[in-house]
Amino acid sequence: MSGPLPMFPLSTVVFPGMSVPLHVFEDRYRMLVNHLLTVEDPAARVFGTVAIREGYEVGDHGAQSVYRVGCVLQLTEVERRDDGTFDIVAVARERLMLEEMQRGADFPQGVVAVLPEPEVDVPAEVLDRARATFTAFRAAMTELQGDPFSGTLPRDPDYLAWTLSALTPLPMAERQSLLEAADATERLVLVTRLLTEELRAINVIPSLPATQVARTAWSPN
Repeated sequence: MSGPLPMFPLSTVVFPGMSVPLHVFEDRYRMLVNHLLTVEDPAARVFGTVAIREGYEVGDHGAQSVYRVGCVLQLTEVERRDDGTFDIVAVARERLMLEEMQRGADFPQGVVAVLPEPEVDVPAEVLDRARATFTAFRAAMTELQGDPFSGTLPRDPDYLAWTLSALTPLPMAERQSLLEAADATERLVLVTRLLTEELRAINVIPSLPATQVARTAWSPN
């Protein structure tokens, strides 16, 4: 399944389940929001996002400077400000593969294909190790600067994999690798390894965590 979709590249990697607040001020993206508001069915107010590669800007040839795997976002909240800008909230749904970025008349568009999430039986030991490693990481971060997270971890393996991926504070390339992982098992194994490396770094320099806590909040939906 593929087709055109309005695109809003961001300087962060978005995962399914994330709630993404955005302040929309550029003309092209204000036109994108106005376009979405003309869609009668709220569930159909969707657009795509991919992460802008670090050190690049999106211009006329933006497809060369963005990652190809991103997410479909559904617009859920809109506040129009007096200066014509918007404060919006969008919820990330399924993953997408960007096949081509196009210059639309009013806003960027992309030809995308939705990436189905494979159904796999995640081994119990993979789930247990991922949960235990995140619990240890959370305890270490709490001791340094207070608990940066809230809520409980989901039991469903797919949701758990996405939650840990979203919560783990990592450089963009490593977060992108989690988004692109083939399935929940591969994603959980990878995030466990990355969290273990972060824990080792914290133990070496306890006053300086290897990375900062993720800038955007994640909330399950």
